[in-house]
Amino acid sequence: MNTILEDKIALLPDKPGVYKMLDATGTVIYVGKAKVLKNRVRQYFHASKNHSPKVLAMVSHIADFETIEVHSEVEALSLESNLIKEFMPKYNILLKDDKHFPYFRIDMKQDFPRIEIVRRVKPDGATYLGPYIVGPSVQEELRLVYDLFPLRHCKKNIANMLARGERPCLLRHIGKCCAPCSGAVSREQYHAYLHEAIRLLNGKSGDLIPYLTQKMQEASDALDFERAALLRDKLKATLALREKQAAINANDLTADVFAVDSLNGSRMVFSLFVRGGKVIGTHAFPLDGDGDDSPAEWLHAFLLQYYGQDGIEIPPLILLAQDCTDMPAIEEWLREKRRRKVALTVPQRGVKHQLTDMAKQNCAALLAKNDRIRTREWERSEGALAELSGILGLEEIPSRIECFDNSHLMGTNTVSSMVVFRDGKPDKSAYRHFRIRSDAGGDDLIAMREVLTRRLSMDGEFPDLIVLDGGRTQLEVGVEVLSECNLSHIPICALAESDEIIYLPDQDEPILIPKNSASLHLIERLRDEAHRFAISYHRNLRSKSALYSRLDEISGVGDKRKKRLFDTFLTVERIKEASIEELAAVRGMNFPAAKAVFDYFHNK
Repeated sequence: MNTILEDKIALLPDKPGVYKMLDATGTVIYVGKAKVLKNRVRQYFHASKNHSPKVLAMVSHIADFETIEVHSEVEALSLESNLIKEFMPKYNILLKDDKHFPYFRIDMKQDFPRIEIVRRVKPDGATYLGPYIVGPSVQEELRLVYDLFPLRHCKKNIANMLARGERPCLLRHIGKCCAPCSGAVSREQYHAYLHEAIRLLNGKSGDLIPYLTQKMQEASDALDFERAALLRDKLKATLALREKQAAINANDLTADVFAVDSLNGSRMVFSLFVRGGKVIGTHAFPLDGDGDDSPAEWLHAFLLQYYGQDGIEIPPLILLAQDCTDMPAIEEWLREKRRRKVALTVPQRGVKHQLTDMAKQNCAALLAKNDRIRTREWERSEGALAELSGILGLEEIPSRIECFDNSHLMGTNTVSSMVVFRDGKPDKSAYRHFRIRSDAGGDDLIAMREVLTRRLSMDGEFPDLIVLDGGRTQLEVGVEVLSECNLSHIPICALAESDEIIYLPDQDEPILIPKNSASLHLIERLRDEAHRFAISYHRNLRSKSALYSRLDEISGVGDKRKKRLFDTFLTVERIKEASIEELAAVRGMNFPAAKAVFDYFHNK
């Protein structure tokens, strides 16, 4: 994980929502929902031994993530479905396999329609209710409806049954069906049951809850406790169903939703894009500029600039979390651009108010998160530099810091690395590695002297501070080289890896930097990066040396041909697999030399 991810994970909220995992190109590779965002997202970056291979593969590609807070887990479920359909992320395999959340379908054009569970909404004129939570809860809700209303369950053809005069099934006799197959109920009465069932499924229980409460009390007073318990269970199910459906109230709302907020000088507009009653996307728009203008003016400027762009869709409804300046004028301007009616409004209640409240909540949360990340970044970089300058007694805060480290294996292939941090952050374009020319034989001081001499002899920008990976002896070598190069004014120090202490010139006692301080973390990151860079270069040279040692045994293959073979094939195995023609095609090779290489690997 990089530090940005660590900060964002630490600032995750204890709220339900949806998260989007992004790769290095900004592509959404996974969308998921969480009852508690903090707990769910953290799981991806910890306890990897419990992850499946698919999750491990996904986590290895995560470069960033985004979250959207919602009011309930059910809203998170619906939003997750919409975002998956929108982005089709690579690792959402189940939902990409045409598996959708269930809906209830009722074809009101029929005389006696059933309530069906379907997973696709089709433009067939039927009434669709949902989407609903997957799993047993859908069947449970349907059973509740059948318990409350005597609707038909079967798929039989009612007209044929009436023509044949068939008798109704057992459900008729136990009061679970009004038996339209026997002509016992009219179309009007049956559709009245359906309308009440639809109201219930839409969360509009109306008089049903008082009715069930009254009947339950009557049964209890009559000592009919079995019926009272049954009515009690129906009442609980009705209350639970109403709560769930209120959170996912489906309608055909199409709107853009905007909220504006600020924190510590940062301004932002957060948007929700609602199409067909579903949130299909979100976006955060940072606002630049200074001054004491009000949030209403920020929103005014944003709407003009955003909808002034070419190719931006203007919906029939734009919802704002607060008023903006000149709202009537902006509304008229939008109407002219769209050439149809556009309503610009600040809703005060209902679903539309919930949407603006959601946008406002996410705007404030994102601003707070970004502010904390900036603060932590400052503490790790410029703040840590200021603290380190005070500890080292520097007159100025160093902008460019260079750190040097050496690596070898039993005295062979000795290399050195130079990593550069600018303003407390790695500047990888300035990294350099050196192959030690001296016969160091594993002597770290000889290698350090050579790399510092070569570095300080280069043209270009000099460091504001030099850090050596080592102790007092390495520091003494560094001070001597600076003096020989007439650069004694450049500050230098050495970091001892074992005790995490710093040695300074002209100070007998080392400095112990406080544990968990930002300055210690900065200098440790610098040292660890130099160590990593040196090790990677040393391993590369070792692999070359191993290849060269094999090719030394082949007659007619000198240093130039060995280098060109290595540059072309990279490994011994690939040289083994190459044909004589492929070997001869390498620049500098000829047919006899290629045959000698081929025979060496295939005859030995």
